[in-house]
Amino acid sequence: MSSVFNLVVTAKDTEDRLTATTQLAMEERPAASKRQIIINPDQSFQTILGFGGAFTEAAAYTLHRLPKEKQAEVLGAYFNSDTGHGYTLCRTHINSCDFSLGNYAYAEVAGDTELEYFSIDRDRQHLLAMIKAALALSKEPLKLMASPWSPPAWMKTNGEMNNGGKLKPEYQMTWAKYFGRYIQAYAQEGVPIWGVSVQNEPMAVQTWDSCIYAAAEERDFVRDHLGPTLERQGLGDVKIIVWDHNRDLILQRAETILSDPAAAKYVWGVGFHWYEKPLRFDNLSRVHQHFPQTNLVFTEGCQEGGPHLGEWGLGERYAHNMINDLNNWTVGWIDWNMLLDEQGGPNHVGNYCSAQIIANTGSGELVYQSSYYYFGHISRYVRPGAVRLGSEVHDRKLEACAFRNVDGRLVVVVLNRSDKPRDFSLVMNTLSMDVPCPPRSILTLTE
Repeated sequence: MSSVFNLVVTAKDTEDRLTATTQLAMEERPAASKRQIIINPDQSFQTILGFGGAFTEAAAYTLHRLPKEKQAEVLGAYFNSDTGHGYTLCRTHINSCDFSLGNYAYAEVAGDTELEYFSIDRDRQHLLAMIKAALALSKEPLKLMASPWSPPAWMKTNGEMNNGGKLKPEYQMTWAKYFGRYIQAYAQEGVPIWGVSVQNEPMAVQTWDSCIYAAAEERDFVRDHLGPTLERQGLGDVKIIVWDHNRDLILQRAETILSDPAAAKYVWGVGFHWYEKPLRFDNLSRVHQHFPQTNLVFTEGCQEGGPHLGEWGLGERYAHNMINDLNNWTVGWIDWNMLLDEQGGPNHVGNYCSAQIIANTGSGELVYQSSYYYFGHISRYVRPGAVRLGSEVHDRKLEACAFRNVDGRLVVVVLNRSDKPRDFSLVMNTLSMDVPCPPRSILTLTE
């Protein structure tokens, strides 16, 4: 008995970038190395929903500024399932976010509680064009979640979209109806909204678009307003995601909301980001242990502080987080901006960041960051419907995760963040094979 695997490699200081290098065969023999990764094919965990990135006004505007052939290249790099990442789970923003060209809302007239002046015309300028182009390119259904960074200024206690503030109690029902109007308006454009989060980063007062919810306030808004309103509007199938912030406080937030059955019945999942230090992957398993029927999904992560062109650590940060999130019950993983300009923007408050692809809007050149290749080692091969399998890593310098796709094929992803080769034996039941593992590399083994 044997099993043949294709080895795909990305490694620092080489030409290998998602490069199919060789075929390796698992055979009936003892493992040759004490450095082992053991796969248990009979042990299964969560089913994978998908992977993707965020459509923002900044990404769409940057895409718009590129030549047509470069626009097609970017979209293909993410949404072509044969030659690109095959994205199936993405995010966008309701109203403006920091990666918009400025603050805006869909209902700007103060006191418009009936949403008479509601309009998504701003999104028609650039954002919807990018989303529609991606939908047209995708062979598989694209699940799109939408998150608000702030309600309109007139609904808030501080009278502005930036700098925190809270939703005024008298506008809670209006704001819930606003979600429904947004979903309906996008549907009329041919863009189905799969899910919404209640609020992006509800515990962060930012200099950009932000709004604060205490845990009990988010619970009550879901239970008394958002959940019932979407049901009344015939939108009860739209998934509701709570928290949408870092892992450090995720359990406390989940306990407050999900311990109330009247709120929990509306909640599909708990979203999280990666901006806490130290990283608390263990909190994800704690949430799953307490609320096993609730889904965990990573909804945002990026490298802060500018474009970081050519930095190898970008990719390693992505893979380290993705592998550990997936090994702690995460079902989906969404990157932040899919495309930014040479400055790491545009961003209306100067909060420049990195993206997997950076565009020089002057020359039209596209720079593929290490994060693009590392992300692809997972998103291209672990497809929707895959089931995570049991895995053990007997080397503290390596990280790994394993899956079985719907077609029955096994996928193993291995990360080596050390400066030395870490060749290992891959072991499954009585089968084993020796796998070369270069320094500062990521490997994908696919049957």
